[in-house]
Amino acid sequence: MSTKKLKPSAALSPARATIADVAREAGVSKATVSRFLNHRETLLTPDIATRVEVAIAALAYSPSPMAQALKRGRSRLIGLVVADVTNPFSVAVLRGAEKACQQAGYLLMLFNLGNDSSRESEAIKALAAYQVEGFILNTLGADAGAAADVARHGKPVVLVDRRHHDMQADFVSLDNAGAMQLALRHLVKGGYRELLFVSEPIRDVSSRMEREAAFRSFVSDPNTDIPDLHGKTFESTQDDTEGLDQALRSLRQRASGRLPGVISSNAVVTLRVVASMARLGWRLGADLGLVGFDDTEWSPYIGPGLSTIAQPTDELGRLAAGCLIERLKGLDLPPRQILLSGHLLPRGSSVAQAPQAALPI
Repeated sequence: MSTKKLKPSAALSPARATIADVAREAGVSKATVSRFLNHRETLLTPDIATRVEVAIAALAYSPSPMAQALKRGRSRLIGLVVADVTNPFSVAVLRGAEKACQQAGYLLMLFNLGNDSSRESEAIKALAAYQVEGFILNTLGADAGAAADVARHGKPVVLVDRRHHDMQADFVSLDNAGAMQLALRHLVKGGYRELLFVSEPIRDVSSRMEREAAFRSFVSDPNTDIPDLHGKTFESTQDDTEGLDQALRSLRQRASGRLPGVISSNAVVTLRVVASMARLGWRLGADLGLVGFDDTEWSPYIGPGLSTIAQPTDELGRLAAGCLIERLKGLDLPPRQILLSGHLLPRGSSVAQAPQAALPI
C-alpha cells in the first residue's frame, strides 16, 4: 500500500482546509473526495481511498454541515426571534423549543430584538440569509414590513405569546385572560380591594393588551359583586423609577385603610416593583400585596416569597417548534390557536400580614 507524503506547510496551515485542499494533497479530483465523503468508497480503489483518508486527517478537514445540507436542499435550521432575551420568559421558551428541535433533527438560530420593534424586518432578513426553513416569532408585532418579508420568503411561521397584526400563522400562547382572573380572584379572596396592574408599555403588544383588558373587565364588572373594588393600570419603563414609586404611593393613598394589591405583568416588572418597595421601605404582604406573572427560580426566595402565575414556558416552546415542524413536513391546515392555562403559586407576598408599625406613604 502506498501513500502520498503531505507537505508539512499544508498540514500546519492555520486556514480552514477546503475540499480542494484535500484533493490537491491527495493528488485526486474534488469529485473523488466528494465520493469518499459521501461514503461511496466502493467507487474508489483502496489506494485512492487511503490517500484521501490520510489527507483529510492531516489537514484536519471537516465538511461544512451547512454546505452539505444545502446540497440536499435542506438546512435543518429554524430561526427564532425573541423580543428580549433578558426576559426569563424568552429564555424558558427558547429551551423548550430547542429540545423539540433537537429531537426532530433541527437546530435553532436565535435573533434578539432587544425590545426594538424596528429590527423585526432585519431579523427576518438575517435569518433568511442562513437558509432557515421556518420561523418561530416572539416579537413586538408592530413592524408590518416583517410580515411582508416572511410572506416573500414563503417560509412557515409560528407566533409565540404575541400576535402579529399582519400575519396569519399558528399561534401558541398563555390564556392571558384566564391567567389574569387567577391572580385577581386570589387577591380579592385575600381581602385586597384597591388594585394596580403594572405593565411594560402596552401599546401594540398583544399579550400585554389582553392582560390589561382582562384586568379592567374584572374590576369594572358589576356582576363580580365585590364591594369597593377598584383598579388602575400603570405602564412602567426601565428608567422611570420615580414614576413607579409615585404610582405605589398613590395606590396606598387610594386604599385608605383597605388592602392594596399589585399585579405585575412579567418577571422584569416584578423586580421593578420589588425594588420600588425596597426604596419606599415597605414589606411584601404586610404593606402591599403582590402577584407577578412568570415564576422564576428566585421567586420563592425574595422576601416572604413571591406569589406568581407560572406559565408553561417549556410546553409553549415545545408546541411552537412542534407546530412549525409539522408545517415543514407538509401539514396544510388553516392557522391554529393554542392557548395554555397558567398556574397560581401563592406565597407570602400576597398574604396579608399585620403591619408592625405605620409606614410613611
